[in-house]
Amino acid sequence: MWATAQWPCRARSTACGRRKKRFGKLKWKQVLAPAIKYATDGFTVDAWLQKRREGASQGFGGKTNFDAYFSNLKAGSVFRQPELAQTLSRIADDGGREFYEGQTAELIARQMYGHGLITKSDLLQYKAVWRQPVTASWNDYQIVTAPPPSSGGVGLIQLLKMKADLKPQFDGVALNSEPYVHLVAQIEDRVFADRQQYMGDPDSFRVPVDKLIDDAYLAKRVEDITPDEVPGGAPVKPGLGDAMPEKAQTTHFSVVDKWGNAVSNTYTLNGPFGSGVVVDGAGFVLNDEMDDFETKAGVPNQFGVTSGDVNTVAPGRRPLSSMTPTILTKDGKVSLVIGTPGGSRIFTSIFQVMTNLYDFNMPPADALAAMRFHHQLLPQKTIYWEPYHPIDGELAEQLKARGYTLEGQKFNGDVQMIRIDGTTPQPAADPRGAGVGRVIQ
Repeated sequence: MWATAQWPCRARSTACGRRKKRFGKLKWKQVLAPAIKYATDGFTVDAWLQKRREGASQGFGGKTNFDAYFSNLKAGSVFRQPELAQTLSRIADDGGREFYEGQTAELIARQMYGHGLITKSDLLQYKAVWRQPVTASWNDYQIVTAPPPSSGGVGLIQLLKMKADLKPQFDGVALNSEPYVHLVAQIEDRVFADRQQYMGDPDSFRVPVDKLIDDAYLAKRVEDITPDEVPGGAPVKPGLGDAMPEKAQTTHFSVVDKWGNAVSNTYTLNGPFGSGVVVDGAGFVLNDEMDDFETKAGVPNQFGVTSGDVNTVAPGRRPLSSMTPTILTKDGKVSLVIGTPGGSRIFTSIFQVMTNLYDFNMPPADALAAMRFHHQLLPQKTIYWEPYHPIDGELAEQLKARGYTLEGQKFNGDVQMIRIDGTTPQPAADPRGAGVGRVIQ
């Protein structure tokens, strides 16, 4: 028996790294066979996929070759990708290095000529880096989550630990009430202030991960958080002084197998259909990950967040992200596998779902369906609400009276998770999206 919860990828793509083989037993032909079948035989397009294609097409404005490849992505039709099938077949036959050294590399370099800076030499030299996850203890669980250059793992741990430190203030406060939203927003202010100052590529800067998730440091960070604090009354600054150290096109899936092995996998094109540029002859979309760099000081990216000098563009540097694939263990056994798309909303969404599960003892389906909100330091005093559970009525009036501005957003995460109750997996997919949760015997 194994369980899976998955948010479906909106554009079939492939990425292969020069990574040491660990854990896996299947051959390339076995791994890629399902994707090759979909690319060859096609799949029936849902209405939601057509809608996202139309929105992406308008955004690209005819400046890329996107429409030449995806204009037939229409609800009810069968969409096939023969060039992608050929690419995946080459990799299945020749292995992952074909992507970086073979015909696929030639096609990428040809597509980029005159439009970008990636050459075949760059592809040849690229190495996927194996990094140690960030770990921390919380509520008798061990958190295993994403390390830099993702800010998500550190941000999630900070949110969970600071909320635990504020237990006296949260006692008796109803979930998603005005006092609850206000206290969480103050925690998020401090997390995003640290993110802006200290988070970046650890190969370029010494990111102070241990200090940022240290119990004593986080306890000190929340000392001045009070239920009656005025939003924006005093600027929230990074907590370590001057120490230097993702739109909804991200995909996440969670898997637990019958042996207790678990995978939490998040990957991204960074924006609807990435850059909108398809590699001619190869059939896959190039991502838009450069937007995660700080391209100009103080200018927000597409998610409205800024970062400091530690996240500027430089050769060989990896951009900061918010991806937060996470596993919880207890007594050496997996208890939770969780993750989501959502850019800067990723770790605030996961934090809220985990809080619903463990602080409010909700069943998985209810924990996912509960209202979620987002706040990220800038713009100041702004609470983002979601269409699935809009903030309105009395709650809206109370937050406005407190001094907050309420702003709608189209997307606030699409969490896919598996909770293990004893030995029973409980997969659950976010009702906001088209994902599914399955137990397969």
